[in-house]
Amino acid sequence: MLRSMYAGISGMKGFQTKLDVVGNNIANVNTSGYKKARVSFQDMMSQTLSGAEGPTNTRGGVNPQQVGLGSQLGSIDNIHTQGNRQTTNRILDLALEGDGMFVLGKDLSYNAGNRASSGVDMQDTPLSFTRAGNFYLDDEGYVVNPDGLYLLGNVNPDGSKVDDYLGKIQIPQDAASFSIQGDGLVTYVNGSGNVQSAGQILLAKFSNPGGLQKTGSNLYQITNNAGVFTDDGNFDTIDDLVIPEENGSATIVSGALEMSNVDLAEEFTEMITAQRGFQANTRIITTSDEILQELVNLKR
Repeated sequence: MLRSMYAGISGMKGFQTKLDVVGNNIANVNTSGYKKARVSFQDMMSQTLSGAEGPTNTRGGVNPQQVGLGSQLGSIDNIHTQGNRQTTNRILDLALEGDGMFVLGKDLSYNAGNRASSGVDMQDTPLSFTRAGNFYLDDEGYVVNPDGLYLLGNVNPDGSKVDDYLGKIQIPQDAASFSIQGDGLVTYVNGSGNVQSAGQILLAKFSNPGGLQKTGSNLYQITNNAGVFTDDGNFDTIDDLVIPEENGSATIVSGALEMSNVDLAEEFTEMITAQRGFQANTRIITTSDEILQELVNLKR
């Protein structure tokens, strides 16, 4: 059979995947904190008809002659560029301006010293990371995301002051008001009118955020290729997280949300090119089929 037919099939498969990715980007155009994906292709192995030859005393060199066998999926990249900021004027809507992600977990209250002695690797801890900053208060005053995961930060067990303790951030139910500053410091006014600290939101910063794995619900999990910023590569202590506005980390903007970084104009353009590419590859198959039909009709 003709090589062009199988090359066309490989092209169709690739553009199908590209359309899947583009469709998912468009579906999440209004998803808070969503990071768009991009597809890249690679050529497949080429069949060598003749190899290269170097020049001699009587003639020049000859280049190799190869026939490509189609294309294949190269990568699906998550593009972690900054999304547009949408003002909501809601205190618990938090947008990140810069690098970093919110740290979420279940009912976790880790003492930094105990964790360091146990040598816990970040990949063994039930932590999730997100750029979506739409948070809420549960019935006990803890700051949670829409799925009920706690927003983790630097707090003291009794919530009286910021201390070296990673845990859940809680706003007392009798608090008259509360606020969140750009450096993540959460303060509230108690019943006596005094300002107290509920803790400080910390961020996780990665050298390769594209290496994070999406798990749904705007959440990411760490992988071996994410490149977490730690001294020894392990998530052992609270020191492995970063304070907002320090060391190049993001600033927290209260009363706003970071929206998706999807550009509809770009996505529709990519959709058109994927559609035309798919059509062109189907034409290759039909043309190859016509040639085969002519060969079959040679003997009548």
